[in-house]
Amino acid sequence: MAADIEFFFDFSSPYAYFASTQVDALAARHGRKVQWRPILLGVVFRSTGAAPLTAVPIKGDYARHDFKRTARLHGIDFNLPDPFPIPTQAAARAMLWTRASHGDAQAIALAKALFRAYFVDNLDISAPESVVKVAVATGLDAQQVAAGLDSAAVRAELKAGTDEAMQRGVCGAPFLIVDGEPWWGFDRFGQVEDFLSSQQRAQAAPAGKA
Repeated sequence: MAADIEFFFDFSSPYAYFASTQVDALAARHGRKVQWRPILLGVVFRSTGAAPLTAVPIKGDYARHDFKRTARLHGIDFNLPDPFPIPTQAAARAMLWTRASHGDAQAIALAKALFRAYFVDNLDISAPESVVKVAVATGLDAQQVAAGLDSAAVRAELKAGTDEAMQRGVCGAPFLIVDGEPWWGFDRFGQVEDFLSSQQRAQAAPAGKA
């Protein structure tokens, strides 16, 4: 059985949003599944000395242009939200709670809905009440989500997951780890596709002929 693709993301990253619309199909084409792993980019940036692209002189204008261009290229609905970027603790914790209480499929559905709420509908998902609103629209209970995303266990899980990601070399979002190979950026999906194809060929080859 081929290993799952690990998909590390932050809900405030446009490129992670773009990746979220493609990663499951990418994996399915190669008989893989995806582990969706929310992290906090702010924590990563503090460790690496990086900053959001739009906050960097010269890079900011380019990034805003590239966000729109990339969305057009891939046919992805996109509006650069305001405010941007935002803290994403509430969204990440809500997803983790949903996975623990309702399983992967429901958690991924919530993650996709949260991405769309922010990058298409301009809903500020840094606010817990906004996260709960999105969660309710996916069929979850408002009170349970509100309590769950604020629980000590979920807070600790998000911190531990972000720390683990950095220990494994995750330096941005989206970030994929495929069979131990790291890939940073939505623009690396073509390389990931080639790598997965080569892995399939190697597995299918007769012994001694890979």
